[in-house]
Amino acid sequence: MVVQAALRAAPAAARPVTYVRQRRTMVVSALAGPAIMVNSCTGKMGHSTAEAVVRAGITLVPYSFTGQSEAVAVGKMGVSGIPVELVGPEERQAALDHIRSKYPELIVVDYTLPAVLNENATFYCENKLPFVMGTTGGDRDKLLADVAASGNYAVIAPNMGKQIVAFQTMMEMMAERFPGCFSGYTLQVAESHQRTKVDTSGTAKAVVASLNKMGLPYGEDQIEKVRDPAEQASRMRVPESAIDSGHAFHTYTVASPDGSVVLEFKHNVCGREVYAEGTVDACLFLHRQVQAAAEKKLYNMIDVLTAGAMR
Repeated sequence: MVVQAALRAAPAAARPVTYVRQRRTMVVSALAGPAIMVNSCTGKMGHSTAEAVVRAGITLVPYSFTGQSEAVAVGKMGVSGIPVELVGPEERQAALDHIRSKYPELIVVDYTLPAVLNENATFYCENKLPFVMGTTGGDRDKLLADVAASGNYAVIAPNMGKQIVAFQTMMEMMAERFPGCFSGYTLQVAESHQRTKVDTSGTAKAVVASLNKMGLPYGEDQIEKVRDPAEQASRMRVPESAIDSGHAFHTYTVASPDGSVVLEFKHNVCGREVYAEGTVDACLFLHRQVQAAAEKKLYNMIDVLTAGAMR
């Protein structure tokens, strides 16, 4: 089998890598940090994250867990010139045992699908595999409860973009400091993503939760999902180039009963780089926590921001 042949292949030798980012030159030794495996590399977010790992000069593990049919049909794909073997559920335990023997400081990134989110988290926890979960949807309460009970190290967040997370944190701080400040007002929320995103934005849900505390009763099921390209362009003002290639446009409109006061909060993102870079930051943060044997095991992106663990 393709997977069996791949498992016999030795990883490329690690070597210092020099890269330039934001006018800073940094030298990173692949031997000095974690090795990162990005699951579902065939997905747009997974592929973008894998590319960000390579750009950062960090070791990208040349394996990616994915669906069985995809693993059989595709077999292998390239990420920035690195061949990555796709491993289905039937082979992943054997593959993981091999991978950990080669990469003992392994960190896993999960950008898969809501339908398998909880199952994947259980697999990671059973194997005591530190992971960063960027997949949205699924049973979030069960996810957090299961990971907390397992004692496994993980960063779980519906949004990995540090600037967007900072906005979320600002909203939550406002909710804590000024509870009920919008009592009597109304709320309307619209979020636009590419058509392939099937679930409601986890970021929108988090911001709505904060707005609820400010006196705005509004259910997650009321969040409007805009997936029609024509409406995305005309109403949400998404650039044509980003409609299918990747975007996240959110608008939260708060209005007084008579309409004399209107507040509008927006955060619009084109592309996936901000999330991919933030995911790499989360991996580096989690690796440090594991190496330090930190007492706390379950984290979110606010913890990463608070630690100043952003490149």
